[in-house]
Amino acid sequence: MIFSVSVFNLINLIFIAAGIGICGLSLLQINASSHLRKEVRRYFQVFFSVIILYISAHLARQLMDGIPGSGVRIALYIVTFIEMIAACFMSYMMSLLILGASKTDKKTNKIFGILFLVLLVVHIVLLSVGWGFDWFYYFDASNVYHRSPAYIVSNLCPFAMLIADIVLLIRFKDNIDSKLRSAFWIYMIAPIIAIAIQSFSYGIQFIIFATVGAAVYMFSVIVQNLNSKYQIQQQDKSRIEAELTTASSIQSAMLPNIYPAFPEREEFDIYASMDPAKEVGGDFYDFFLVDDDHLCLVMADVSGKGIPAALFMMASRIIIANNAKMGKTPAQILTDTNATICSNNKEEMFVTVWLGILELSTGKLTAANAGHEFPALMPTDGKFTLYRDKHGFVIGGMEGMKYKEYEIQLTPGAKLFLYTDGVPEATNAAGELFGTERMLEALNSNPNVEPEQILKNVRTYVDEFVKDAEQFDDLTMLCVEYRGSTN
Repeated sequence: MIFSVSVFNLINLIFIAAGIGICGLSLLQINASSHLRKEVRRYFQVFFSVIILYISAHLARQLMDGIPGSGVRIALYIVTFIEMIAACFMSYMMSLLILGASKTDKKTNKIFGILFLVLLVVHIVLLSVGWGFDWFYYFDASNVYHRSPAYIVSNLCPFAMLIADIVLLIRFKDNIDSKLRSAFWIYMIAPIIAIAIQSFSYGIQFIIFATVGAAVYMFSVIVQNLNSKYQIQQQDKSRIEAELTTASSIQSAMLPNIYPAFPEREEFDIYASMDPAKEVGGDFYDFFLVDDDHLCLVMADVSGKGIPAALFMMASRIIIANNAKMGKTPAQILTDTNATICSNNKEEMFVTVWLGILELSTGKLTAANAGHEFPALMPTDGKFTLYRDKHGFVIGGMEGMKYKEYEIQLTPGAKLFLYTDGVPEATNAAGELFGTERMLEALNSNPNVEPEQILKNVRTYVDEFVKDAEQFDDLTMLCVEYRGSTN
């Protein structure tokens, strides 16, 4: 029978048009929900696109049903084939969603995943083969749609998926949020109820309305669930950011950061800076007077980044300072610091340290190096060069380590530059390292300025080299100028 305008057909058209419109609006909402994970957005884009394809094919078949002509007949077979493929694919997508929400173990997930894929492939093969033999449906001489006796076979694969979905929902119900679980049940049961009602409704397509309505409800529940999790994550993120800001302030406050650091002392000038790669870092510097004639200098780099490194950094700094203020030599300070850290270092973290004690009255610098970068030394009226001192093992790396020290005689006007590996290992967009040669070039661009300007010169060179590339490591520097005793 050629499609005619009747109350039932108008109702069906309204249901179908509303279904396509609702699915289209859902797609717009999905595309606008930028905070949804990419895989979630992509899933529902495909899911609602398949529903639209299913409804559109169903509508096309209804509009062409009963229209004579060989071309129409071919079109009818095609759209009916598409409709039945889309119906099974909807079941397949739903099964994948339930499987993902069930949070099964890897083995179970793999078994069900393969099962659903096999059922989908079998369904496509059955429909493809049956198309040529009118196994499941056919069109009579007037191009009117009829179901074949074996029509039920065409629904076996979707029905098998439905049974598997029910098994998952019952077996893993505790793994699925209660609202989401209810939405799944509604999506599966609503079409069945619609089919039952439809059998008494003289052809009104309640199945379309039920499928779309249940799909949209399920989608809204999932999005609401994801939005709630997103809001919680944002709140946690804000809390963590606030805590990191506080931690950064605490860390900065622990390091000497008021300049001039010793305005009453004319024997030396000192300046230091630390720019962490993250909110908090693992690098640290320190300088303090052990007594009236001895200045302790420390430059260190903790393994790792972030909060763990910052906590280890603060503990290491306190241990080093406590040992230094007891009047020990640099070698003994590092030896005792290593023993203390190794006695309780379950996380097996370590720290590289360069430590020196400058005798202000004579300019004698006694230093020890625990796996840290070579210092850069500028003699009076000279240029900066690397002082290739002998390295000991890193602090915290091995128990029982003994460290050796060495002496350097500084004369008035001499400068010492200390740094962490964030300076020579600063990387540009091409993956090229800044390197010690460029660092020395920056130091020697104007070596006779005060320590603060020395650090600014190096930072300028680093920034010009790195440009817009991300900072991967903490960048910490210290420069001290020995001016000699005023006595």
